[in-house]
Amino acid sequence: MYRSSEVPREVITKAHFDTIHNYIIPKPEFQGRLMTVNALGYKIVGCPVSIGDTKYQRNALMFNLCFVFEQDVDTINHEPVVKKLASYLTQIELESGFLSAERSQGLIPQFMEKVLHLLNKYGRCSIPVGESITVHLKVTVNISEPPPVLDHDVPILIRDRVRPHHEWDLTTQQVLPYIDGFNPTCRIAVEADVEINLVKSCLQNLLHYNIIKIIPVFQYSNMYTVTSDIKKLYSDLQEQCVLSVAIKGHTLPRLRDIMTLYTSMTHGVTVKDLCCRYNPHGLKIDEKKLIQFGVVKNLIRVLRKYPIVVPSNSEPDPRLRSLYTLFDGLHCLDEICCKVGIGQSELEERIENDPNVRVCMK
Repeated sequence: MYRSSEVPREVITKAHFDTIHNYIIPKPEFQGRLMTVNALGYKIVGCPVSIGDTKYQRNALMFNLCFVFEQDVDTINHEPVVKKLASYLTQIELESGFLSAERSQGLIPQFMEKVLHLLNKYGRCSIPVGESITVHLKVTVNISEPPPVLDHDVPILIRDRVRPHHEWDLTTQQVLPYIDGFNPTCRIAVEADVEINLVKSCLQNLLHYNIIKIIPVFQYSNMYTVTSDIKKLYSDLQEQCVLSVAIKGHTLPRLRDIMTLYTSMTHGVTVKDLCCRYNPHGLKIDEKKLIQFGVVKNLIRVLRKYPIVVPSNSEPDPRLRSLYTLFDGLHCLDEICCKVGIGQSELEERIENDPNVRVCMK
């Protein structure tokens, strides 16, 4: 015979539980081990425990407090919590009979409710049980290392307030004044007079703490396209967008004009084309800030150009032959320009005159 408590109730019905209970309270060889059961559209993680003692019916108390997740959830960060909770409950039972005593049966669902609520809301909990034990649990978060910063990457501050200047290390103090959302990493290194690998490490550290974001180099020859997040402009971002893209010293632009510019961005239309067609300054809009805000908020994304060498009987442009190793569809024009120190308009002109090179945009 078994007894079960569930919070919230009826997520898994009794009929369904009966079909999987052999995996929740398994054979002795599985006791004390983490077990994950994929069934009924859920992922159930538990750590079954058996406490042997003659005071219990059949000389043992077997229990398993399981966490139930959606089937596609990665549960690796919760597994140590499940095992630690099993250890706590074992200790509490041995000291006070919390799980087996009739007087405490009504307290178990309350305890489970607190664990569920606090872990979901805060990722941690501290719950006193009895007079001498407090259950401390915390779901650890895996922080992945940010991707490496490249020469052509442009950092932009995404926090209104950062730590006071003097609290940063010396390299960061030198680099911060040149992070304006327009300077690429290679230019920041020159302007700040700091070795470029140190600048990259510094920017990677700022990325880790979510102080900056990496965006593409702004150029009037760039093309952009809207993303599905453009709808946020009419809900969450209206006021912030209008303030951010306005020309200093002018009255605020109309949201309708901002939306017109964003929705006109598509394949084949450069920023220069947009400026010629709509005259953003006449609409009191700073086109650079417009692009910057749109990229940071994921309202738009840049269409990058990737040159590719294709087989041909034509004679290659001698000025490009040395760059063919970079024309593999993996290096964008921004990156190539930074590597070889050439302007993008000049490189595009050479590529256009070389019959062996095609450009893929994505």
